[in-house]
Formats: sequence, structure tokens, C-alpha cells
Amino acid sequence: MRLHGVRVPHRKNTAKMSPVRIPIPETVTIPMLMHIGKPAKVVVKKGDTVKVGQLIGEADGMLSSDVHASVSGTVLKIEQRLASGGQKVDCVTIRSDGKQELCEQISPPEVTDYKSFVNALKHSGIVGLGGAGFPTFVKLSVRDLSKIEAVIINAAECEPYITSDTRTIIDQKHSVLRGIEALQKYMNVKRFIVGIEKNKGEAIAVFRRIAARTKGVEIKVLPSIYPQGGEKVLIYHILKRIVPKKGHPLDVGAIVLNVTTLANIADFLQTGVPLVEKCITVDGSAIKNPQNVIAPIGTSLQYLAESAGGFRQEPAKVLYGGPMMGISVPSLEEPVLKNTNAVIYLNEKDASPPRTTPCISCGECIRHCPFRLDPREICRSYQRRDTEALAHLQVDICMECGCCSYVCPANRPLVQTNKLAKLLLRDARNQKKEAES
Repeated sequence: MRLHGVRVPHRKNTAKMSPVRIPIPETVTIPMLMHIGKPAKVVVKKGDTVKVGQLIGEADGMLSSDVHASVSGTVLKIEQRLASGGQKVDCVTIRSDGKQELCEQISPPEVTDYKSFVNALKHSGIVGLGGAGFPTFVKLSVRDLSKIEAVIINAAECEPYITSDTRTIIDQKHSVLRGIEALQKYMNVKRFIVGIEKNKGEAIAVFRRIAARTKGVEIKVLPSIYPQGGEKVLIYHILKRIVPKKGHPLDVGAIVLNVTTLANIADFLQTGVPLVEKCITVDGSAIKNPQNVIAPIGTSLQYLAESAGGFRQEPAKVLYGGPMMGISVPSLEEPVLKNTNAVIYLNEKDASPPRTTPCISCGECIRHCPFRLDPREICRSYQRRDTEALAHLQVDICMECGCCSYVCPANRPLVQTNKLAKLLLRDARNQKKEAES
């Protein structure tokens, strides 16, 4: 099976810009769900005094993640807000005292073996920082470590605009190296393969220096083809193996870790400070001064933009992430999340969708789909509400990369239809299970 994609404009305007730490905002609003899985349970109340790194949300179950205060100050309110995923989530708003005092209980975790390593990560609040935000301790909880043939370090960063991972590699190279060494020591991983696109020369040079001094590290320089950073795409291009439809990377001997996630693991093991801030690319046609910034989790997107020099034009659309897979936000009051690697502010011209015309059955969407799905037939089946056909067309394996919409000469919203079709199929399967139970 060949995997395809598209060549998108890079627009890596901030690749040469080391991140600037923004002033601490007056308030932060921190959701209890910033990852795949269940929300954390709020463990503070209105009026409580909190410090940086203090637990404010406790993981609720295996597929959940601790949440920590990103500023010191007072809990102003606890309320439910509509999250980017469409569900209502408890959020803790903290009024900063400007002191950024660290919680007294914070200290480097005691790690001596694999079990204590995973247990430490469980309390770090670290989730996958390059995508959906899968809790990292869960990903690294492997029953049989001998099944791990290679850890693939995802440094592809294939979306336009985004350079926060690139800056992590360049500015935190020692943390990246310590992250590799930690996995070598506690997980007995022998082989690390860095997947990085060829348009990142300075970052490639950093990894080559790491590889020269670290046994078991390989560099795989990949073509700059989107969506190179997709987990299954990266595994195929590096290992030439196909992850089964309902399988996981470990089924083909791999674990994939985003490079910034790896650096955060190392920093947590050294300091004990959980995930409370993010390096974020702030860019787009509406932003006056594109740059990379370091911001507390929970910072509003309005304040984030103001800290980057404000707007050159009023933004008509704001995205978490890049223009291909990013999520449009309803308000500038939305907060920076754990897995926010970029916020893109677009002006009216760039945000306006092109005029849609009828499908001409050219097949471009099929030719460029990484998994060779047929968005044309998926669209027709969705319009008929034909869930059997949608299952046959395997819409549920769509990675929602947007290649189909990007290449469609009729400008049809194919990826949006795929998303709706996946929801329709999921609901139909759930209804069938309920009926059978």
C-alpha cells in the first residue's frame, strides 16, 4: 500500500525565532479535559489559594490525566464551558497573584526502574503534545517491553506555519537527549528513529550531533509531503509497516512520541514540575508580529495575540493548530490547552471558504488520500445515511488530514463530510450494541 499526500506551502515564518516568554496573564482558565479520554475531577474550590504545579484536577480512570495550576493565585470560579470537542467540561479559573510561586510539594520524582518511571509520568500531566493529546503514561504502559522494536521520534511538523517543535529541537536539545536516555534506561529501548522533514536543516543538524554521540539513534530525513507527521503515515514511511485498521503502533513494533513530549518527559524527571506551560507558534495573516511564545496553560487566545503584538487586521477565524487539521474556535476567550502547539489567526480573505461547485469525479481526492479512501462515495453514502456503505468504505479510518478537501477542484468540504460520516457510523454502531444488550 502506497501512502500519498499533498505538497502544502510551508509558511514557516517563525522557524528562526526562539520562543519569548509572555507576561503572566491576570487570569487563566484551565479545562479538566485537554486530552483523549475522561476529564479530570476538580480537587479545588472557589477561594482556594494555589501555586504553580499544584494539582487542581485529578485523573479519573486509566485514560485520563492530572491537571495542574499554571499560575499562583486564587481560584476565582469553577464552571462548565463548551470545549473544542463539543462537550461541556469543568474549567477552573485562577486569578494570578503575579508571583509564580512553585508548589512546595514539587520535587524530582524518584525513578529507579520501569514501573516507577511510568508511575512518575502518571503524575506529570504530560499528554501527547503533537496531536490529540493521548496521556503519555498510558502510551508508555507496555506489558511486554520486548515488543518495542523502535521508538519513532516524530519531528516532522508538516503543517504550514507551525514551528514550535522545531524550536524545541534547537533550543531544548539537551532535554531531547535526556528524554532519549531516559527511555533507553527505563524501557530498555535499543533503537530510536527520528522522523523529520528535509525542510528543517538546523533541527536535522542538531539530531545528527545527538546521533553521533548516542548509540541507537538514527535519523530518517523525509520528503516534505503533508501529512508526513501522521502517526500511521510516519510508521509506514520509516518502517514500511502498516498499522492494522483497529490496531496500534505497538502491533508493528513501534511507539511514536512527539519530540516536544519527549523533551517534557526529561524536564519533568529532572525538576518534578508538571506540564503547566507550552511553547506555541502564534502566526497567521491577522497577526502583527508572528512569533513563538511560552505561555501558561489556560491563557486566553486574546491575551496570547496581544502578547505577540496584537492584530494587523481583525481575525475572521482562529485555529488551534495548523490550517489543515486545526480546529476553529468560537471565541478569543478560549484557552491555551496542553496540546496547543500553534494558534493561527486568519483575516477575512484567508478565512473565507471558496465557492463550491458540483463534483466532477476527477478522482484527485482518492489519489492524494494517505489511505486511498474514496471521499466521493463517502459523501454520497453519508447523504443517503447509509451506514453499511460507510462501514464498507472504511470511513472510520479517515485521519481527517484534509488532503481531499485541499486538492478538490470543486472546493467541496470533503473532510468535514468525512467527520460527520464517522459520527453517523459511530452512533449507528452504539445503537446496535444497545439494542443487542
